[in-house]
Amino acid sequence: MRYRKYEGPMCRWIAYLGQPTYINEFLYDGPRSLCAQAQHSHKAKLGVHGDGGGLGWYSEHKCPGLYRNAGPAWADPNLRELTTQVKAKLFFAHVRASTGAPNTYVNCHPFRMENWLFMHNGQIGEFGKVQRQLQQVLSETAYASMQGTTDSELMYCLLVTNGLFDDPKNAIRTTLRTIVAVCAEQEIKDPFRATFSVTNGDQVWAVRWSTDAYAPSLYKRDMDGNILLASEPLDGETQNWQEIEPNSLICLSRNADQNTTIETEILFDEVHQYVRAI
Repeated sequence: MRYRKYEGPMCRWIAYLGQPTYINEFLYDGPRSLCAQAQHSHKAKLGVHGDGGGLGWYSEHKCPGLYRNAGPAWADPNLRELTTQVKAKLFFAHVRASTGAPNTYVNCHPFRMENWLFMHNGQIGEFGKVQRQLQQVLSETAYASMQGTTDSELMYCLLVTNGLFDDPKNAIRTTLRTIVAVCAEQEIKDPFRATFSVTNGDQVWAVRWSTDAYAPSLYKRDMDGNILLASEPLDGETQNWQEIEPNSLICLSRNADQNTTIETEILFDEVHQYVRAI
């Protein structure tokens, strides 16, 4: 399958793993910071992402801090104050452009469960037709944790149901297979597109995925061993950013010497073969 760039009307997010740093540098500094992208994205047809924003971060505690607000992130003075004072070794930041779910606090990313965080950009095609069936797959614990109505949070709960806390890679593969299978059963024609990231505070797993040729964009930058993942580059120095291949899973981790290691692997191709056949 040949992949083309997808520039769709969805969310923007960044994930950072490295030496403790002030978060505001990535959210507010520069013409392509995350909040600048929320007002004018260079990689999404919908230039404005004003349906909420959120931040999850790890510092000294195992459980991450979490801040979410349903208003535009660039106009949130509390978020700006918070990020100028907080240093984090790992953080997730997200600005939302809704694909249909209400603009409320509980629908904002990241989503937290125990010491884990999850955030997502994308959409399960014709979600309303498969939402109930996917909910029925959830474990009791995952279902009870749901607060909002987004396909993003449901995807997170599917990951938890499929063993995220014990085997993240297998949970990711199982969840993608489950969503694709249910969509095929319901004869959904619209694609399932996603870039998402999940972390336990020590490692970060990120996926760029689509059942068609238009996977949402995802980039990586190595800043002297500090790794940044982003829906699109945070500056104009494009030569410093590496595009993550579609249908890929990337894992970031810190070793005992506080160096960040990066592993990238191709997700199963048989799902794409299956999708092309239906």
